[in-house]
Amino acid sequence: MSKQVKNDQIINETQSDLFANDIQSSPLIVQRDGLDIEYRPDAFSCEMSQKWFVDLLNKTPWKQDEVVVYGKRHLAPRLSCWMGESWMTYTYSKNKMRPRAWGELPWKIKTHVEGMTGETFNSVLINYYRNGQDSNGWHADDEIELGPQPTIASLSLGASRDFYLRNKHDHKDKLKLSLKAGSLLMMRGTTQDHWQHSVPKRASAGPRINLTFRTMRVNC
Repeated sequence: MSKQVKNDQIINETQSDLFANDIQSSPLIVQRDGLDIEYRPDAFSCEMSQKWFVDLLNKTPWKQDEVVVYGKRHLAPRLSCWMGESWMTYTYSKNKMRPRAWGELPWKIKTHVEGMTGETFNSVLINYYRNGQDSNGWHADDEIELGPQPTIASLSLGASRDFYLRNKHDHKDKLKLSLKAGSLLMMRGTTQDHWQHSVPKRASAGPRINLTFRTMRVNC
C-alpha cells in the first residue's frame, strides 16, 4: 500500500526533506501545487542494483556533452549516454542529439521498470556521476520532444545522492529526496511545467549511475 503525503502536511513548508530518513519500502507519493511524484526506495534489490551498476559502468559508451550556461559552452559535469530508436532527435542545452541503439541491459531494465509501473518508454538517458563533484543544475524535463505532461522514471544505482525539487514560481518552496541505490522515482502530470530539479555537488560522494526512462513523441 502506498503512503499518500497530503497537501496540508507540507503546504506551509519552504523546504522539506521528506524521504531521507524513511525506511519503509512502500511507495511515497507527493501531489500538490502541480507536483506529482512517487518514490519507491526499495524498487530493486541491493544485489541486482550492484550488478547493474558494474555492467553499465563497463559497457556503456559514455561521452561528455557540452552544455550552455549563461551563453557560454562548458563540458557537462557528468558523463552520459542516450539510447532509443533511430528516428529520434532530442534538443538539450542547444545540442541536437541522436540516440545510440538500445543496449541489452538498458532494454532489460526498461522492461522491469515498465512492468513495475504500468508505463511504457521508448528511450533512456543514462548519466554517470563519477564522484561528488559531478552534478546536474536546476532544470525541468520540458523539451518539446517529450510532449505535454511527460512521465519520467528515474532509477538510481551506486552512491546515494541528494535530489532537490523547487517550485518554478517560488524558489523557496523546495523538497529534498535522498535517492539510494535501487530506488525508483516517478515524475508525472504537470511536474515538469511547475517544478525544476537538480543533483548538486556532494563532497566525498562515490560514483552513481542514473537512468531516466522517457517517451519521445516528436520526430524533428
